[in-house]
Amino acid sequence: MSATGKTLCPSAPHDAPHAQIFAVVGGTMEKPETAYLEKPMPMTAEFAKLAGPVAPEEVFRIASPCLGRGCGHFDGVKKRCRLATKTVRLQPAVTAKLPPCPIRSSCRWWQQEGLNACLRCPEVVTDNHAPSDAARAAADIGNIP
Repeated sequence: MSATGKTLCPSAPHDAPHAQIFAVVGGTMEKPETAYLEKPMPMTAEFAKLAGPVAPEEVFRIASPCLGRGCGHFDGVKKRCRLATKTVRLQPAVTAKLPPCPIRSSCRWWQQEGLNACLRCPEVVTDNHAPSDAARAAADIGNIP
């Protein structure tokens, strides 16, 4: 479990309670690449300023306790994250091996989708202004296609 003892959302906004950076996004808008930290760091105002003119969610992967029914991506009936389900279903794997993620043991996506979520995670950008069609469809709040 996380430091808060809760399951973590790996695609949280920077201002979420207990937000922590677990990776930095590099690469290009069309081909993002994620560099995972050894251990998560608290998301602070100083880190938000480091993002410069873009949103922190464009340059950091941020985790915070999963909101469950308080999130539009959460399916209250099956108690599952639809974003994780749709990401696995719609986006191709971008790596063949498990990335070195510091939040895996607490991650909602890992707990729900396992290895299949982790093989797609390095290309996930929470605030992506040039998403692929698959990423756009996965992020759409609504029923699983």
